[in-house]
Amino acid sequence: MRAGGYNGSMPDEAPPSFEAGLEQLETIVKEMESAELPLDRALELFERGVKLSAACRKQLEEAETKVEILMKRAGEVQAQPFNPESGK
Repeated sequence: MRAGGYNGSMPDEAPPSFEAGLEQLETIVKEMESAELPLDRALELFERGVKLSAACRKQLEEAETKVEILMKRAGEVQAQPFNPESGK
């Protein structure tokens, strides 16, 4: 692994946890912003970032669906989006 950077491997394995995915995305963004990268490396990082972003988005959508199901089970007729500021 490069010092403080993403190691570039893209194994076809299960996606990381949401938190780990965000951490990897942050690392990729920092590397892309902080260095003059060769085109191949920039494309490699971009491709990995897109895959991580899609995995994180899918996990968020699944969590939202679970919240909606739980709201319905609790007697709510309409699904309500989670809003941490409202205290619900």
